[in-house]
Amino acid sequence: MSHYRNENNLEVDAIVELFTGQWAGFEIKLGGDEFIEEGAKNLLSFHKKLSPKRQEEMTSLNVLTAGNVSYQRTDGVNVIALGHLG
Repeated sequence: MSHYRNENNLEVDAIVELFTGQWAGFEIKLGGDEFIEEGAKNLLSFHKKLSPKRQEEMTSLNVLTAGNVSYQRTDGVNVIALGHLG
């Protein structure tokens, strides 16, 4: 598990990587919809900066929320309610 932050303050809260090289990115946004949008934007910007190989190894991009609804956005980012983990 790691995180990412660059000189332009682009950040990803958590990057979980398996020994196989597969990985998933997570932004934790406990506020409302505008924060979900911000988290998804960060994840997608981060993904664009990666090499094609690292992009292929990605399994998912996810925004964790305090809400009660989980879904996949049209851009492919998953929105996951903390209460649905377990």
